[in-house]
This record gives sequence, structure tokens and C-alpha cells, in this order.
Amino acid sequence: QAQLVESGGGLVQTGDSLRLTCAEYGRTFVYSVRAWFRQPPGKEREFVAGITYDGDGIKIADTENGRFTISREFAKPTMSLQMNSLKPEDTAVYYCAARPNEYIGTHVGCYNVWGQGTQVTVSS
Repeated sequence: QAQLVESGGGLVQTGDSLRLTCAEYGRTFVYSVRAWFRQPPGKEREFVAGITYDGDGIKIADTENGRFTISREFAKPTMSLQMNSLKPEDTAVYYCAARPNEYIGTHVGCYNVWGQGTQVTVSS
């Protein structure tokens, strides 16, 4: 059974940077794609970025491209989301997710393994 655990969230100020990490446990090698989603207060969960198992395929939401970077560290294994120039509208619970198919889907329903989430709050 696969398990994902997020860490690295916290309270930061506008313009700060934050690095989120998603640690993998169990049979995660069967999942070809990992992704980050976020859920702002009172809103639906939305796609942030995704990466294939080998790290060669990457997709980042248009609204975040240039500020956010996704990567995988194979030795541990973990997935990271580097967030720069944070804005108050980035405030959300950030989740990591995984799916067995190789296509980087952007919809919540594409993913069948989820972490518990980590809170990111950006103050103005």
C-alpha cells in the first residue's frame, strides 16, 4: 500500500519562498505520475504541478509557471515543490497525489493516492 506525507508548510510573508516535500512510503513505484494540488479556503482543489516517475515529464499550472518548480529526488524517494515570490492568494492546503497512468492529469479525479496536506499561509 502506498502512502504520501507532505511537509514544509508554514506561515510566510508576501515575496518569501517555501519548499514543500512529499515523502513516499510503500508501493509507490507502481505510480507513474506525482502531482501537487492545493485547496484555498472555501474553494475547490486545483492542480499546481505534476511530474512523471522518471522526472522527464513536467507540467505546471499556467498561473504558477515561473514561480513554482517541481522536482523528484530518487534516492529517498521524495517529490518537492519550490515556491518563490509567494502571494496571499497562494494561501491554501497543499496536497501531493499519485496516479498509475503516465499522463499528467490536472483533475482531482485522475489521482487515487493522496497525502493529508500541509497548510501554507502567506500574509500580506
